[in-house]
Amino acid sequence: MTTHLGTPSLTSDASLRRFGDIRELLPDVANPTPLVRLNHVATATVGDFYLKLEWLNPFGSIKDRAAAYLIDGLRERGQLVRRELVEASSGNTAIALAALAALGGTRLTVTIPDGVPEETKVLLRMLGAEVWETPDDLCPIDHPKDGAIALARSLAASEGGTRYAMPNQYENPDNVRAHYETTGPEIWRQTDGRVGTFIAGLGTCGTLTGVGRYLKQQDPAIRVVAVEPQPGHRLPGLKSFAEAKEPGILDRSVIDDVIRVDDEPAYAMTERLWREEALMAGPSTGAIVHAANELTGGGVSVGVSPDSGRTYASYFAERLGNQGLPHI
Repeated sequence: MTTHLGTPSLTSDASLRRFGDIRELLPDVANPTPLVRLNHVATATVGDFYLKLEWLNPFGSIKDRAAAYLIDGLRERGQLVRRELVEASSGNTAIALAALAALGGTRLTVTIPDGVPEETKVLLRMLGAEVWETPDDLCPIDHPKDGAIALARSLAASEGGTRYAMPNQYENPDNVRAHYETTGPEIWRQTDGRVGTFIAGLGTCGTLTGVGRYLKQQDPAIRVVAVEPQPGHRLPGLKSFAEAKEPGILDRSVIDDVIRVDDEPAYAMTERLWREEALMAGPSTGAIVHAANELTGGGVSVGVSPDSGRTYASYFAERLGNQGLPHI
């Protein structure tokens, strides 16, 4: 490739952190997201506890991995030809899909729960996505928190199924494959094969299933712990299966324990991560670290930090206000 002046273009060189396209920053075993030890908020009983900082992905969350695999899978199967994308998401997958869709010149419609932070809606619209805020009561009574999913499926089936392609992150094996092929091998390599416990939240379950499956193939003794919020929670990205349908891609055989976490300790731990570790993580990370502190056994433990707290500033401002502290 040459420039308009006829001189050769600079080539991509990861060793120089020089890239020709933002997609080249997506992680893999040779270019992993960082693993950072917690030195102040983790209890001694959990041993050496590390967080995998997925908010340092190019579009800001662990969902960058899944979104890339989901779109590549649709494209490889010919399902994106002359079609737009539609997907249900509470935020992070939608942002990653919107960024990748913008790069590929594809229109994206996102159905999101109406309680999603305003920051997320703004980011999606800045990336060119059409955003449909969705009340929970669109969904059947036995799954009251799945309204956005029901609407996305309805749109995908409309017009004879010819207008939209739906990645369907809750049912699509490409979501699992993303973590089996990247996140799991990264963790194994970054811990020199010494990881003894892996902890992640219940959401689409691509991370838990993909990473759990990979790690247990390396060492069946590795403990995989799922973190689940309580019904009525306010922890974006996590799901309580008391009020939402279990994703089809969830493989419970790789999960050894489930720890349930309330909102208050999750947000309290999030504050501690900011103030004691200088890690500007989101509330789901607080839930995961709080759950990890209930574990015993020592050794090396790894938890996922799915996203940054920057997209939850309005939630944090409300919390600080309720504590009688100045708003952010």
